[in-house]
Amino acid sequence: MSIEVKVPSMGESITSGIISAWLVKDGDYVEKDQPIYELETDKITSEATAEVSGTITLLAAQDDEVDIGSVVATIDDLAKPPSNQTEELKDESQNENEVDEKDSNKATKVKDDPNIKISPLAKKIAEDQGVNVNNIHGSGSGGKILKSDIEKLSKEKSDDNILASSKQSDHNDLIKKPSIADATRETRVKMSPLRKKIAQRLVQATQQSALLTTFNEVDMSEVIRIRKDYQESFVQKFGIKLGFMSFFTKAVVSALQSVPSVNARIEGDTIIQQHFYDIGVAVGTDKGLIVPVIRDCNHKSFDEIEKAISEHASNARNGKIQLSDLEGGVFTISNGGIYGSMLSTPIINHPQPAILGLHNIQDRAVVVNGEIVVRPMMYLALSYDHRLIDGKEAVTFLTTVKNSIENPDRMLFGI
Repeated sequence: MSIEVKVPSMGESITSGIISAWLVKDGDYVEKDQPIYELETDKITSEATAEVSGTITLLAAQDDEVDIGSVVATIDDLAKPPSNQTEELKDESQNENEVDEKDSNKATKVKDDPNIKISPLAKKIAEDQGVNVNNIHGSGSGGKILKSDIEKLSKEKSDDNILASSKQSDHNDLIKKPSIADATRETRVKMSPLRKKIAQRLVQATQQSALLTTFNEVDMSEVIRIRKDYQESFVQKFGIKLGFMSFFTKAVVSALQSVPSVNARIEGDTIIQQHFYDIGVAVGTDKGLIVPVIRDCNHKSFDEIEKAISEHASNARNGKIQLSDLEGGVFTISNGGIYGSMLSTPIINHPQPAILGLHNIQDRAVVVNGEIVVRPMMYLALSYDHRLIDGKEAVTFLTTVKNSIENPDRMLFGI
């Protein structure tokens, strides 16, 4: 029986998407719940899984734009897995460190790294061929390295060796003719729906808002001390590390409560005052920047905020984020410091009126009580819509965030 694979609904505002990658080939035997393709829309990228086991027939190509509800493949659920795939599945289930004795003398051990996702079969092939997997981004779910990725890399390496040999033997001709490198100095790639949407929203924010940025700096000493003193106990009790983002999220909530004009938005000629505290946390992914929203942060504890951020970030990077996770935020925090950014002027996430940019923590000489001391300092940047927020209110907001971070005990005790 042939089962249709239809593009699932992903929210009322999404009517189509692009198949950014097929995770299987035409004619493959797929297992139930196995990821089969990635669908990229103007808001999120998500994986679609097989509803049944069977042989798949692809009806759409990679990079095709497909409507929600359209049929992109069929699965024959009466088909049996081919013998060679049965053997491969058997190999995949074997111990990850197993190497055939006959090949052990030439195998290069692939270092066990929890950050590297690799199938056991791919790992064995990489060891046999001496392939460095550290810089490979796999084509499997969540970037998992598959057998095909190792084989592709080996083929490219072989092609490079052939090309190098050809260049050496035909050096005189290459002097007279344009080199292969000259013909490949540019690569054109169609802009993804998500990248298009990001570009559109950034332009919209700059065209429809009166953007202004104000700066301050914050001494991170006390937050660093608390994390150092209580990290072990925090992890033991809650099963997650205490990071900086929960402190800044709580500080932003306190500042929004102190300066309500920052917790508002403009619709036409109307100002809408918001009385909830759903904070967006910017997350960088391979597809672009997205902003999952942490709900009701004023009622969440530090561990609840850390768990929510961790879960959303993982889902965003693995293509499992839902549209509902991205909607309804009142304010955004963007931490460019994790990439080493020293200072920036972030652009608001329209229609939100403001965004807080965090930056790299660096030891700097500062004056405290008339003495020059070395403290771990971070620059803060608040970009805001000047149509709604006055300079005094923006400075007050940023100062409130600074005071909360420099006196974190007040946040911990809710005073």
